[in-house]
Amino acid sequence: MKSTTSSSFVPPALVLAIGILAVSMASTLIRLAQADIDSLSVAAWRVTLASLILAPFALTLRREEFRSFTRREWTLAIAAGLFLAIHFAAWISSLALTSVVASLALVSTSPLFVGIIGYFFLGERFSRSMVLGMLLAMVGSVAIGAGDAGGGTHHLLGDGLALLGGLAAAGYFTLGQRLRERLSLLGYVFPVYATAAVVLMAVSLASYLFVEGGTLAGFGARLSGYAPVTWLWLLLLAIFPQIIGHSSLNWALRHLPAAYISLSVLAEPVSSTLIAWVVLQESPTWSALLGGILILLGLFVAGR
Repeated sequence: MKSTTSSSFVPPALVLAIGILAVSMASTLIRLAQADIDSLSVAAWRVTLASLILAPFALTLRREEFRSFTRREWTLAIAAGLFLAIHFAAWISSLALTSVVASLALVSTSPLFVGIIGYFFLGERFSRSMVLGMLLAMVGSVAIGAGDAGGGTHHLLGDGLALLGGLAAAGYFTLGQRLRERLSLLGYVFPVYATAAVVLMAVSLASYLFVEGGTLAGFGARLSGYAPVTWLWLLLLAIFPQIIGHSSLNWALRHLPAAYISLSVLAEPVSSTLIAWVVLQESPTWSALLGGILILLGLFVAGR
């Protein structure tokens, strides 16, 4: 990885800050779109529109790079796309079932899952700060779950889906780090986004055709017939959080240490909660705030 030797005309920290700000818009735009359509459709159109926007550039500028892909690189890119599809399907569905602050805090546990993956599959050891950070995050997750228990099982289901989204994001970023060692940004993100788009569109279509009346966690998805303003939310979601936000984070993987990126991304739940508070008038509960603070503190300690 070229985190300490790669040069850039643009300060990597600035690109990372822009990416975090763009990603922070996602939860509010998703909630606005969910007023008209289901969660699975939001996830499917988010990456599909982003892939369609990037396609002319990728197929024109990176055609030779795609031809140079090894079988291993295609396998890893497709696997990263599958993880991204699971991440979006689970996390976006969680936003319809639990609070924004709870969903964001729980999905942000992905750096801890990266550490767990490293421990079990890459032979890495846990440091004391990692163990302490995981314990703090677990206590925070329990606090959120305890507070949501009184709101019904759908709140707890939303919390669980957010955690699943965090686990899938860990797989997505772990594979992305390996691929970005050789691939350009556009050469990496286009096949990954396109894979996620195909998977989510296929699942959405299948759920619409075969899950009669299914609405649990966004199933029973319809892919058309939306209000014009809903298409606007989906387009903004594809441009800002996906193309600008996620692509900026993936670009930073090649220019900054992963630990620095993981700590910087902790600002995203805070800014996302503030945006949702202003735009959606959703004030977080005390249990969600406490749990979120403990999770972010755990991530900070572990990231050290």
